[in-house]
Amino acid sequence: MEMQMEDLRLCDSEYRFMTLVWEHAPVGSGKLVELAKEQLGWKKSTTYTVIKKLCERGFIQNEQAVVSVLVPMERCQAVESDYFLERTFGGSLPAFLASFLGTKKIKAAEAEELKRMIDEFKENG
Repeated sequence: MEMQMEDLRLCDSEYRFMTLVWEHAPVGSGKLVELAKEQLGWKKSTTYTVIKKLCERGFIQNEQAVVSVLVPMERCQAVESDYFLERTFGGSLPAFLASFLGTKKIKAAEAEELKRMIDEFKENG
């Protein structure tokens, strides 16, 4: 069954944990415990609770103590970006860019890359 957009949202701590999984998967659950302790300051019980929760929600699977990814990072990033844009800027990409850039200047190469991306993603018509 296809996950809906709202099902793909992660709280901050889940997202930070998923970055470890995305970076290291497939990875043993014991190694994830070490990584979470080292990088997130989590206890073993916290890590296993989050693994269980994310398995139940369909983000990862844990088979024979090996955790693998079911939902790729890019999909979660797209959902988070859409949610942020809608919530903060009423869905307006130009309003976001104006706010983000503020008084900053961007390099000519960055401006060209943005123009290229806009052309690539522009709706036909």
